[in-house]
Amino acid sequence: EWDEREVEAVAEVIRSGRWGGFPEPGPKAAEFAERFAAFQGAKYGIAMANGTVTLSVALQACGIGWGDEVLVPGCTFVATASAVLAVGAVPIIVDVDPETFCIDVAKAREAITERTRAIIPVHLGMSMADEDALMALASEHNLIVIEDCAHAHGLQWNGRGAGTFGQFGSFSLQSGKLLTSGEGGILITNDRKLAEAAHSIIDCGRPKDPEGKEYHLGSNYRITELQAALLCAQMDRLEQQIARRIPNVAYLDAQLSQIDGIRVQKAPAQVGRRSGFNYLFVFDRDKFSGIDNATFCMAMAAEGLPAADTGYEPMNDYSLFRPTPQNCPVMAAFGSRMNLHKVRLPVSEMLGKAGVWLEHYIFLGTKEDMDDVVAIVRKIREHAWELG
Repeated sequence: EWDEREVEAVAEVIRSGRWGGFPEPGPKAAEFAERFAAFQGAKYGIAMANGTVTLSVALQACGIGWGDEVLVPGCTFVATASAVLAVGAVPIIVDVDPETFCIDVAKAREAITERTRAIIPVHLGMSMADEDALMALASEHNLIVIEDCAHAHGLQWNGRGAGTFGQFGSFSLQSGKLLTSGEGGILITNDRKLAEAAHSIIDCGRPKDPEGKEYHLGSNYRITELQAALLCAQMDRLEQQIARRIPNVAYLDAQLSQIDGIRVQKAPAQVGRRSGFNYLFVFDRDKFSGIDNATFCMAMAAEGLPAADTGYEPMNDYSLFRPTPQNCPVMAAFGSRMNLHKVRLPVSEMLGKAGVWLEHYIFLGTKEDMDDVVAIVRKIREHAWELG
């Protein structure tokens, strides 16, 4: 949603003559970062160009680099793994939990080696990774935790905001997200030194410590004042939008769960303020005449619901993730450690064929809109044999 507030916010920046992100942070960027960090319950926010560089900047700020291993879930957007490659580290892919579809902590434990330095849990869809188990594992093995919260604006675990458990929380502000400036991203942290390092890295390495002495190898990943102005305007309505989504999400959970062959993504009892990026459910292909999720989504679109998507391919067979020794120095040096062809991700692979994602904007609708979604799914269940 947007209205004249965004128009006026951008117009104000245009009239000011300060459009870019230098000096960093600009006043609008600083305002947004402070407001969003507080909304999630963190001390510091660092807004930047997009939600991919947020991950690589966080890794770099934490000292993750050449040859270090970073655990990454098998069902996520390519950026989670490609950001690891960008800093010269090795993404080690592990499968996701069969109920929450977030990283399986038991599988993560099995993947730890003497070279493992960090883990990037992804809070997928409208659920969260098990923060308690993750932080216990990280403490046991002295691991850096960078929470990929690209979907998790507003989500909480036991009343504490997503992104505040590890060293960093990374949020996307891309055009499809709950909070957007077209493109953009933000890191949050409770560590002042890490915040200073991240600010430095995104501002070409300029020092951000009080003494002005701590330089970093950086680049220009600054967010513009035009983007930040949009985000400040959107912050004004974020909490209200979340409040509108929460009952619709709960209602759709209850209704879809009554359909034979449908299983909704589980959110553990600790998850609160549940209004994440997109809504995920899976269907039993045997009970839907063997159709795949692409056919399911086409059928939903034909019934007037174009807000459905097939989600992510599994990371071991992802069209956007094809590192080779020729195009990726990490693969040339450490390819045998990744060994994507031998990685087995049964849950992630199942989601790639039988997962259906509903876009978050439909949850700004009414209970009757949710009933329409349920009716469409029931119709597909009844007539799947005609599609198969």
